[in-house]
Amino acid sequence: MALAGRTLRVPFFEIGPKSYLYGDDVLDLALAADRASVAYDIDILFTAPVVDLRRIARAAEHLFVLAPHMDPLVPGRGLADLLAESLAAAGAFGVMLNHCEKPLTLGALEKTILRAREAGLFTVVCTDTITQAAAAAHFHPGVIVTEPAELIGTGQASDLSWVTAAIDAVKSVDPEIRVLQGAGISGGEDVYRVIFAGAEATGSSSGIVKAPDRPAMIDEMIRAVREAWDARHIK
Repeated sequence: MALAGRTLRVPFFEIGPKSYLYGDDVLDLALAADRASVAYDIDILFTAPVVDLRRIARAAEHLFVLAPHMDPLVPGRGLADLLAESLAAAGAFGVMLNHCEKPLTLGALEKTILRAREAGLFTVVCTDTITQAAAAAHFHPGVIVTEPAELIGTGQASDLSWVTAAIDAVKSVDPEIRVLQGAGISGGEDVYRVIFAGAEATGSSSGIVKAPDRPAMIDEMIRAVREAWDARHIK
């Protein structure tokens, strides 16, 4: 709600606790991310569990809060489905779609992006192959996440040649789409390497929530985004 009218800037970072955390632990994570966003002047997408979305959106004033999924229905019937307008009313800035744990067909993805757009929601689309990333780019989401599904949660990051090829595939269709290179980010060194190699953004889930000190890991990763981006742009 506090982010009305703001535009997501590059570089940025995405944090998604998935179902590793719940309740107050998720809120604490969001507040740690909020502090890091301010400290390093880096925008952070925070993919919140739906049941915690409203209070995170209210408490973490600088985060761009995403819902983890939505359905393409319109107001009316649809028991237990996630309505775009409801997510927007709860304070969501946008929605993540087509994560490997909630996959969509290309047809359903296109329809859902259109419904999100009608409700004023920003869209972040996950893809796990370069071909899929290029196909999703034709639907013009705000962000495309390129992450090989087999690397998610492994602590092993993508090869840098894969990073470059994925970015080129998306930008060749729509240069306005922001590209987030994810999967296997387990520490600040991974973050620095990917951003310095040319990515506009990266993110982490298990690398943060499984860390012994979650706020310290968030700080380490967001600091690495800032340092890598600044190093890339030294004249």
